[in-house]
Amino acid sequence: MWESGAPFGDLVRQATADGTTWRKLAERALDPKTDYKASHTTLWKIANEQQVKIHPALVRAVAAAVGKPEREVQIAAAQQYIGLMAGDPLDVSTPKVGVVVAHVPGMTPEDMPKVQELLTRWSSSGKSETQSD
Repeated sequence: MWESGAPFGDLVRQATADGTTWRKLAERALDPKTDYKASHTTLWKIANEQQVKIHPALVRAVAAAVGKPEREVQIAAAQQYIGLMAGDPLDVSTPKVGVVVAHVPGMTPEDMPKVQELLTRWSSSGKSETQSD
């Protein structure tokens, strides 16, 4: 159903692979920022690749339910629902600075010379964040 695969759904399915019920999984699906709680039916829909209304609180609730870092779940949701891949294709993240590049599926570092140039400039100038205009 999804052009870019279903990594968001995969995360939820993997969390029930040990026999955990949808209701038990939903007990852990609580967004720590807003207290939004994802229902067992919403989790089931995600796992079965049905459309849901995606929003940040849902993504955080899923991260809590499946025990994965929020960033990993955000990337999976973006890929499934928006069709973008996200990650560090240039392998330049450090323990202090994480680099996430959103791109269409199939792109390689060689297809991203402008991104490489920008990251090289930032790292050589010692800047860790963008300047506002």
